Amino acid sequence: MQPSILTAGGRYFDFLNPDPATIAIEDIAHGLAHVCRFGGHVRQYYSVAQHSVIVADCPFVPDSLRFAALMHDAAEAYCGDIPTPLKGLLPDYKVIEERVDDAICERFGIISGCRWQIIKQADLVALATEKRDLMPATGEQWAHIADIVPLDEHIIPLRPAEAAALFMRRFLAYAPPRLRREVQEA
Repeated sequence: MQPSILTAGGRYFDFLNPDPATIAIEDIAHGLAHVCRFGGHVRQYYSVAQHSVIVADCPFVPDSLRFAALMHDAAEAYCGDIPTPLKGLLPDYKVIEERVDDAICERFGIISGCRWQIIKQADLVALATEKRDLMPATGEQWAHIADIVPLDEHIIPLRPAEAAALFMRRFLAYAPPRLRREVQEA
């Protein structure tokens, strides 16, 4: 068996040698919209695509970083969303995910391996908001978000098709003009 998958757009994606030419934003939007956050352990289906939009739209993210923020979990369109505690136990997965992320960054002109502190902060704000709105109420604090203030607005989970469409709208709003033209001309 080859270490590759067939994407929704009909392209083969090789995990060992990800080719930026095989990466399409439509596949990323579709894939992320069909991947549930937290390994599916939420009160209602909630996609990585919607999470990515929330991070990119976070009020303190500057316009210059919104595209990178939108794409911060794009590798999960191919690799899935592995819960962070499990991901730490899977060093081979982390290597593959980084390889996929590097190919995505190359494809879309994002500085590879760059995780700006402000995007990390927006990701934590999204996480605190998700815990409040989507996770079972246990009264327990998560240490890594104990001091993080959730967004005022509550999350209303979208269906996959809605989340994919929202992700694509943000892509067209935040991507560099060259990438927007590629999508609009396709």
